[in-house]
Amino acid sequence: MLTSVPLLIIPFILYNLGLAGAFGETATRDLWSSELFFVTMMSGGVFSLTLGDLLVMTGLLVLFVEIVKSTRTSNASVVDHLLSTFVFVAFLVEFLLVSGAATSVFFTLMMIALIDVLAGFSVSLRAAGRDVNFS
Repeated sequence: MLTSVPLLIIPFILYNLGLAGAFGETATRDLWSSELFFVTMMSGGVFSLTLGDLLVMTGLLVLFVEIVKSTRTSNASVVDHLLSTFVFVAFLVEFLLVSGAATSVFFTLMMIALIDVLAGFSVSLRAAGRDVNFS
């Protein structure tokens, strides 16, 4: 049953912990635009990685795992898709109702959750179509 838990809840929880100030930031400073490090490239350009970028990369990594999980054909996959839909709805409601969630980082995470829902159902329907025999 633990494998049915949608992993996109992790970036959702991390973002909300940041909104609540669990990482020691004040409400006046945008936590997700905090620069973690920067590297000067050979071209002279500067690459910088922010905490928001790291959270989005975490969401993309989790999306990959979720899509791999969606290739399973079992009764648990239905529960997994249902829970993933609930996570997307939670993202959407928070985006619309919480002012601290009106950022591009949160919007990108919400779109990742939407892609998870759509891809999960699409992969499951495609896999289920292969399992049906008309003979």
